[in-house]
Amino acid sequence: QVQLVESGGGLVQAGGSLRLSCAASGGTFSSYTMAWFRQAPGKEREFVARISWSGGGTYYTDSVKGRFTISRDNGKNTVYLQMNSLEPEDTAVYYCAASRTPYYNANLYQTAMYDYWGQGTQVTVSS
Repeated sequence: QVQLVESGGGLVQAGGSLRLSCAASGGTFSSYTMAWFRQAPGKEREFVARISWSGGGTYYTDSVKGRFTISRDNGKNTVYLQMNSLEPEDTAVYYCAASRTPYYNANLYQTAMYDYWGQGTQVTVSS
């Protein structure tokens, strides 16, 4: 059983930056593909980014490419999401998730592909 705890959310002005962290415990962190999803009010949870077991492979949804960077530190059992040039449209609850499926699987944009979820952290971007 893997427990995931997100932190780092908050209120920021448009154009600003935030760094989210997700600390994992209870499992072999380095054997999981890790991802970030987000859910805005009244919308479905959507994929943001994912990273391979080693950290050498990443994938992003088009709307965050060039602005967000996912990374991981397997020694600290932590995955990060650096968010720059934030826009009001980025306002959402951000969740980290862990999957046993290799990161190159094309279906990993789907929430059902993930085995464990954190409780979420709120990110609010003001205009």
